[in-house]
Amino acid sequence: MKANFKYNLVWLIIMVAGFYLMNTLILVGVIDSFIENMLVTIGINIILATGLNLIIGFAGQFSLGHAGFMAIGAYATAIVTQTASTPGGFYASIFIGIVISIVAALIVGVPTLRLRGDYLAIATMGASEIIRILINNMKITGGAAGMFNIPQFADWPTVYIMVCVTTIIIVNFIHSRAGRAVKSVREDEIAAEAMGINVTKWKLAAFVLGASTAAVAGSLHASYLQTIAPNDFGIMESISILIIVVLGGVGSITGTFVAAVVLGVLDTVLQNFGALRMVIYAAALILIMIFKPSGLLGTWELSIKKIFSRSKRKERVES
Repeated sequence: MKANFKYNLVWLIIMVAGFYLMNTLILVGVIDSFIENMLVTIGINIILATGLNLIIGFAGQFSLGHAGFMAIGAYATAIVTQTASTPGGFYASIFIGIVISIVAALIVGVPTLRLRGDYLAIATMGASEIIRILINNMKITGGAAGMFNIPQFADWPTVYIMVCVTTIIIVNFIHSRAGRAVKSVREDEIAAEAMGINVTKWKLAAFVLGASTAAVAGSLHASYLQTIAPNDFGIMESISILIIVVLGGVGSITGTFVAAVVLGVLDTVLQNFGALRMVIYAAALILIMIFKPSGLLGTWELSIKKIFSRSKRKERVES
């Protein structure tokens, strides 16, 4: 417990240092509004992909329903902040989005997580489409036209803090007793059940936590862009998030960060290429997956614990 606290403290110091470094670069003009906008998009994608990586990479459940939970968070924030246009209202909307996404994840997860592989992917994709269609046909959500003039409370510092918070929560979950149970289910459900692990319970726990992070990302997305529509949360959004997970390395949180940055920068650079943009983007993805089929980092993780262990071993050798 003390060791975990120490490593969390080190990561917290690194994150705070990163926050002040980025803010300094913004203040002196090194990072302009265009780059800041790119960083916000990358941050939101990191939150989305980290949650999906928990479900796919660590729990071993192939879900294509992430966009549906993102939509829940986005519309919760849009509706609440248009009524209560204050920072308090914004954070309350994030909480409401999380609660609704948890309920939705339980409703979707209990029957579907008994399925495996392609069947689970199809079931979660269908559930996501149901959420989108419901939003598309409700007056309170603005129907197919969506919602406009959403108060903007999400900015670069808010997104950065949310990236840090969600990452710390997910990483601590992965390294906890619950996380070990989830990973044992991924490796062999029958063996895990024979050892007394409640397979359904832990698959559902990972699914719910992943859905919650998607709702947080949706809230930030709605508040930052100030306009949303049901078509923003279709199957292509779920696939875009999946691409980040696969490109970075299924089962690697560090890989998720790297892939989100690489794809975010690539997408921004290719904006001037017009119709060729998607062709070049797709070709780049294909080449990466040909030469790195396990993802950019595979299952490798940047670990403070490993760095500390290496430094201690060096000290022992030198002494």
